[in-house]
Amino acid sequence: MSDRRAWVNDAIGLIEADANRSADTHLHVFPLPAEWGIDLYLKDESVHPTGSLKHRLARSLMLFGLVNGHIGPDTVLVEASSGSTAVSEAYFARMLGLEFVTVVPRSTSPEKIELIEFWGGRCHFVDAPPEMYSEAERLAAECGGHYLDQFTFAERATDWRGNNNIAESVFAQLERERSPLPSWIVVGAGTGGTSATFGRYVRYRRYPTRVAVVDPENSAFFGGWETGAPDYATGMPSRIEGIGRPRIEPSFVPSVIDHMIRVPDAASIAAIRLLRERTRHWAGGSTGTNLYGAFGLIAEMRARGERGSVVTLICDGGERYANTYYDDEWIRQQGFDLAPHHARMETFLDTGEWGDE
Repeated sequence: MSDRRAWVNDAIGLIEADANRSADTHLHVFPLPAEWGIDLYLKDESVHPTGSLKHRLARSLMLFGLVNGHIGPDTVLVEASSGSTAVSEAYFARMLGLEFVTVVPRSTSPEKIELIEFWGGRCHFVDAPPEMYSEAERLAAECGGHYLDQFTFAERATDWRGNNNIAESVFAQLERERSPLPSWIVVGAGTGGTSATFGRYVRYRRYPTRVAVVDPENSAFFGGWETGAPDYATGMPSRIEGIGRPRIEPSFVPSVIDHMIRVPDAASIAAIRLLRERTRHWAGGSTGTNLYGAFGLIAEMRARGERGSVVTLICDGGERYANTYYDDEWIRQQGFDLAPHHARMETFLDTGEWGDE
């Protein structure tokens, strides 16, 4: 066996040992009136070692690169990321003793940049998010490294049939609940990998569960799904970190998505503040997008007299956004008015009615 093959074997072993040390993430219950007969669950991905849903993706991308022969003992790893994926990839790169460089927009939160650097990664900044892709390709070519390319490989690096993916985990945790097959799974799209995993998994298992994708302002995913245009683009950055993209990403698979919901950015932020008030869970903006969309779907279920369950995700922790989404001065500077959205959600939780925007 060559030295390189032996190193790859050891690297895979290290990553699998790390996964074995990490218990599965919690499935919390969001409090809804019992008489509704509807349960809302929050899959808490913030408890991963690197604090976000992207820990699963980073692990899969590392293994994908290793088994395909793209990563060796001297490979420089390069990524284009809005933050959380790079945090997790830096963690795994340090575990394997590899150099890691990520291209990030200058608008990335200081907390995420600090985490990337904490795990040994290096940030390379661009002014406009669409520049991330070409700059990451250039850097990888320049140093003879490997471009992990989450936006292309997210949907294929994860085994959608199972192998402890997030979908398999959710359905296993629901087995003893009163509605073990949820009516809806609600997720956002950053790469599109999570929605592809859930969408493929429920079809493979022949479950009746439908998958809804929530999309923030400025993002191209909703428009691409609605029009069927694979090259749909807005060219504008998302203000909800971790989800929303200026273009349709290669890992976005619209054919496995049953429904999409556009969510105002102010509503996403209002939702995470309400989540903290109601449950003490402190989450990032993408979780608010998920929660707002889930509330709307539950209101529709109630209007039709349906019972059942809905599952969504806590994508990352709120401590990463203490100086943005949880800072009232930052909210004012952005011109957000959270009050109408907060009031709408409070009314929903009291009455079950969603009302008009």
